[in-house]
Amino acid sequence: MTANQMIIEQLSPFNVPVTVEKLIAAATEREWQNPALHNLQQSLAKAGKEVRPVQVIEICKPEYSGRMLELSDERVVSVMMPCRISVYEKADGKTYVALLNMEAMAGGLPSTIASAVQGASDETFAIVKSVIG
Repeated sequence: MTANQMIIEQLSPFNVPVTVEKLIAAATEREWQNPALHNLQQSLAKAGKEVRPVQVIEICKPEYSGRMLELSDERVVSVMMPCRISVYEKADGKTYVALLNMEAMAGGLPSTIASAVQGASDETFAIVKSVIG
């Protein structure tokens, strides 16, 4: 991973549904909440578009989100919340996991919330690594 890479992508040894299930379980074990799961393949099918499987997992940990939202000027970071992990299949038939490199983005944020962003980023990466290695 390079410092300027904004999106991190890694290969999963599992298919999309299993990867999603394992990521949600790993997040829950670390006391993260899962407010939503977006099945973009199904959503696009309703609009007549056919795409390979792609799901977006939303996760949130109040320990970090509370620190990021408690001050008025810092609430602008809500645009980056909750943390999202994408799981999708490419044309090669393999499953991939992608997430924003929040560490790279934290540099331009107010110092009052940079530590919360860093903590959330570290834990999100740990969740992904615990599932796909």
